Amino acid sequence: MDPFPSFRRRTLLRWAAAGTIAATAGSRFAHPQPAPILSRKIPSTGEAVPLVGLGSWITFNVGNDPVARADCAKVIAAFFAAGGRMIDSSPMYGSSQDVIGNGLRVSGRPQALFSADKVWISSRSRGAAQVEESRRRWGIARFDLLQVHNLLDWEDQLPMLFAMKSAGRVRYVGITTSDGRRHGEFERIMLREPLDFVQVSYNIVDREVERRLLPLATDRGMAVIANRPFQEGALTKRLARFPLPSWAAEIGASSWAQFLLKFIVTHPAVTCAIPATSSVAHVRENMAAAARPLPDEAMRRRMAAYVESL
Repeated sequence: MDPFPSFRRRTLLRWAAAGTIAATAGSRFAHPQPAPILSRKIPSTGEAVPLVGLGSWITFNVGNDPVARADCAKVIAAFFAAGGRMIDSSPMYGSSQDVIGNGLRVSGRPQALFSADKVWISSRSRGAAQVEESRRRWGIARFDLLQVHNLLDWEDQLPMLFAMKSAGRVRYVGITTSDGRRHGEFERIMLREPLDFVQVSYNIVDREVERRLLPLATDRGMAVIANRPFQEGALTKRLARFPLPSWAAEIGASSWAQFLLKFIVTHPAVTCAIPATSSVAHVRENMAAAARPLPDEAMRRRMAAYVESL
């Protein structure tokens, strides 16, 4: 079966009309780059965000270790220096929110920041308090994006987030899932609710969302964040045993991480991928994947087939 099913004509037309990928303007944190970092527009507003962001699951959960926290602050500084914007976290991620807040403070609270966090609580009455605590930990005036984490109590928490958006207390609202869980319910919510964003697991070997959720996001005008691009490191670790194909140079990929990220962010429905790292070298490597040259559809097929053969 073809792993890249044909999309409906109206979906393809929307992709074409969206202009899909554009170069991101430099910020006051930008350092010279071999090629401009590319961005994609959020369908509901037209605001552009770079194709690669920064996740914080596991890697930023370092507690109060001063050395580890300083290392994470360096990662955040390098992320903005490379042209990054979106940082994603959750109350579920241990000390990650505090570590992000410290890193933002050390970096002078970069204006480029696109802050994405989540509500993750089963109590209807405590959702707003959790969001406020998360905002305090980040040390920001408001979040750009708030998402219901893994659909936990979404029937109560999603209306709260929409009310916050109406009141100007958050700019965008979304939902998330990971590891391929609850896709049927996820799809029903996408059909029913006016979401700005959806966040799903998507990488070169986990492509279930290509069948229904990614086309639906395009049809509904929803931005897509791709989590688990490296399967929490398991995928890059497995592929490290094999040579990067020589033709990877045709798409500007000099490492498996760049190869995998370029595959993800060139799906027309994907707005941003959010690899997590605690390494400055890795964050620079990841951000460099958001630059031309990029694979076309034929090359994406070749990339997927190569990984499947290993």
